[in-house]
Amino acid sequence: MGDRDNDDSENSPLLSSGSSMDIELTGCGATPFCNPKSFVHRYLIILVLICFLSFGSYFCYDNPAALQDTMIKDLNINEGNFMAFYSFYSWPNVVLCMFGGYLIDRIFGVRLGAIIFSIFVTCGQVVFAFGALINSYPLMCFGRFVFGIGGESLAVAQNTFAVKWFQGKALNMVFGLQLSFSRVGSTVNMNVMQPIYDYIDKSTHGYKCLGIALFVGAFMCVFSLILGGILAVLDKRADRILKRKSLSAEEMIRFRDIFTFGFPFWFISIICVAYYVAVFPFIGLGLVFFEMKFGMSPTSANAVNSLVYIVSAVASPVFGFLIDRSGKNVFWVLLGITVTLACHMLLAFTFLNPYISMVIMGLSYSVLASALWPMVALIIPAHQLGTAYGIMQAIQNLGLAVISLTAGIIVDENGYLILEVFFMAYLCLALIAGVLLYLWDASNGGQLNLSARVRHLQQAKEKAEDTDNGDRLVQ
Repeated sequence: MGDRDNDDSENSPLLSSGSSMDIELTGCGATPFCNPKSFVHRYLIILVLICFLSFGSYFCYDNPAALQDTMIKDLNINEGNFMAFYSFYSWPNVVLCMFGGYLIDRIFGVRLGAIIFSIFVTCGQVVFAFGALINSYPLMCFGRFVFGIGGESLAVAQNTFAVKWFQGKALNMVFGLQLSFSRVGSTVNMNVMQPIYDYIDKSTHGYKCLGIALFVGAFMCVFSLILGGILAVLDKRADRILKRKSLSAEEMIRFRDIFTFGFPFWFISIICVAYYVAVFPFIGLGLVFFEMKFGMSPTSANAVNSLVYIVSAVASPVFGFLIDRSGKNVFWVLLGITVTLACHMLLAFTFLNPYISMVIMGLSYSVLASALWPMVALIIPAHQLGTAYGIMQAIQNLGLAVISLTAGIIVDENGYLILEVFFMAYLCLALIAGVLLYLWDASNGGQLNLSARVRHLQQAKEKAEDTDNGDRLVQ
């Protein structure tokens, strides 16, 4: 039972215990770099490790998009078969994300969970690459399935780490930085995989060249796995030094608690799935879209297709910082959805330079992601956050699995214009859910759309009341 109590502390807020309980640090441990309470340790070490935790996963997720033409040619498959690589990634997460969040909250803890899911990501990418090397399409699909088992649950662990260490004023900025580093991985993938393939193609051709190129992604996954191990060690050290409070039996997450999540959580989940299915499947099929409609070369099409990732890598922490300072999360979410819808309309119905639309889409994506995900921490207790984020990821992946397959079929049978109309319909659904979230929140105290100033005053008041109650109990 003692070990279980120690593990429970993994999901409690970093600074939850009083300073009187802290262990006195000496030597290196007392320096800013080693002290888990210091700004330097939290923001220059822990935050960097958290941000890189999913770097390898995001690098590999869009390996197919970066090599769309090449993969279809070398494997002799159609667009529907190609998009199945994304569906096989998403299908396991329809269920496993929720269980992954539950395992993080209840069984593994965030540290062990992050390492286990990182191992699944690495093994899945290795199998995917090996399948290409021997020209086995079914083995490649199986590799993406294994990769998916770990990928989204690893993102749940990353979100749980972020809330654990940074719950408070900087959470929007931290989520923005997470997104930024993840998109750096996606951007690097989009811009280096084709040159890597071309270089290998000088000596080895066809599916063997493809397999060797995909093994590059496995090295990125190993890199993230190593950093995840370092993060786990430092997090456990912080538990010991700060003597973080363990969860009581009453606070332990139970599956029936899912039914206590209120309407705001489900509105947020609907926004998440309806918005993301209009972004990721579009990027997955974007290479050929830009080649066909705008007459671009594969290199130029890859460049414009990666702009959402490039822009969001830079803009996400900036917007996260602005949202931390301004609050009004629901307003920012509605703005992000509306602007993204306008970008899809421009791409579908005009011949305006696609660089403009994709840059603006990158900005709007950054706004939405930086405002949407931190809202969960405002409405769900800390000990249930892993499960809550897992449910969101599960719903998102159900949508991505179905829409990825559907998008491939639509392109094969009806072309890209109908596909864009299809994506716009989902963005309209996200907009409706956003308006309903705003109306519900406004009629129930407006907690999600508070300004940053008012929210900080409320948090300070609640903290003071908790301190007064604790003093009375001591007396």
